[in-house]
Amino acid sequence: MATPILVTGGTGTLGSLLVPHLRDAGRAVRVLTRHARPASDGVEYVACDLLKGDGVDAAVAGTEIIVHLAGGPKGDDIATRNLAEAAKRAGARHLVYVSVTGVEGVPIGWLRSKLASERAVEDSGVPWTTLRPAQFHSLILGVAAKMAKLPVVPAPGALRFQPVDERDVAEHLAGLVLAEPAGLVPDLAGPADHTLPDLVRGYLAAAGKRRPLLPVPMPGKVGRAYRDGLNLAREGAVRGTRTWEDYLADHFRTARPSETATS
Repeated sequence: MATPILVTGGTGTLGSLLVPHLRDAGRAVRVLTRHARPASDGVEYVACDLLKGDGVDAAVAGTEIIVHLAGGPKGDDIATRNLAEAAKRAGARHLVYVSVTGVEGVPIGWLRSKLASERAVEDSGVPWTTLRPAQFHSLILGVAAKMAKLPVVPAPGALRFQPVDERDVAEHLAGLVLAEPAGLVPDLAGPADHTLPDLVRGYLAAAGKRRPLLPVPMPGKVGRAYRDGLNLAREGAVRGTRTWEDYLADHFRTARPSETATS
């Protein structure tokens, strides 16, 4: 019998979509969580604190493929290093990491942490695969919804994005997990490029809201990086198929009435 695939962050946005793909492929899955829970439908749950390193060796024991999706606002590089070192000790044969596009070019602390995490995976001594997807549709939705609460929405036109549907990411990632280690693979972006004002206008239209947009400059090194497109996918990126507009239509079709009320 094949050993279980360990997925950190298996109950999160991407993990909850990836796990069913792995189960459909006939693989047992072990999900790393902060609090243990009973096994269900071929999925085992184990408690572990990656940042502190507590329980990491027990979590990776008996697994050959490890998928690292868990992350937070701080300490991603430390958590990844703890996991990678445990994977090496356990003799894992494939460590898969999900990073983000623009990790090398945009001078933001969170992205620097993701880049350090990539290097921890590369230096682990375990055969590895790293995927850099663009920002998820759900993330852009959250940003647009918060901005739409303002009476006037600041809209830096220099911010360009290639939002990708998390379902496309999960499907693509499942194939990488079940394949041989491939190193840094082509980025995964959505089917179209958008400016931030375009994305906000799409959200407002789908939500039935009206807000004036105020063009504002984005100063400093971060603004320059965005103007230069350093947050975008590298040349040769794979493109998803589900558009921002399709995502919004699906979201508001199932949203509560209060989320779609005109204001």
